[in-house]
Amino acid sequence: MTRIGRVERITKETKVVVEIDLDGSGITDISTGVPFYDHMLDALGKHGAFDLTVRASGDIDIDVHHTVEDVAIVLGQALREALGDKKGIRRFGDALIPMDEALAQAVVDVSGRPYTVHTGEPESLAGFVVGGHYPTVLNRHVFESLAFHAQIALHIRVLDGRDPHHITEAEFKAIARALRAAVEPDGRLTGIPSTKGAL
Repeated sequence: MTRIGRVERITKETKVVVEIDLDGSGITDISTGVPFYDHMLDALGKHGAFDLTVRASGDIDIDVHHTVEDVAIVLGQALREALGDKKGIRRFGDALIPMDEALAQAVVDVSGRPYTVHTGEPESLAGFVVGGHYPTVLNRHVFESLAFHAQIALHIRVLDGRDPHHITEAEFKAIARALRAAVEPDGRLTGIPSTKGAL
């Protein structure tokens, strides 16, 4: 079974193409025009063991918001497409990831019901810009857009942290590891892991 999703989105603000292979080995090719975001998406692919290609161009001369948001939307759509009927997956996944002084937890349910809970980021992240181009206030919007369009329930908690770079990276890596666990085939199951018979 091939579990690959490929989605393209073109608007007046951005052009985005994402391809994800859930059964890859962490090979990534990322270019969004936002270097720190590229770094986070690279971490997502590597630690999720997903082959991930992201190509985006947008009006980053105005603000990176549109590009960052649209990439998260398309990534979620590609993930949903790659999951197919979700037969035989584990469905649930969780991870607790340290990044030096930062500690983040992500819990995923590939439920078909989009929901996001995001707590614990220090207030300082609302006004911080990593590398002079990535406002960390966008973190929650990225996670919400990803979860909504992938149709997954996603809980992210920052348990500790001081450095906005470390906190954000711990969150992305935790999401990667939780997703990896949730979408993995479960050798004991052949059907859809739900009492309803559908996800």
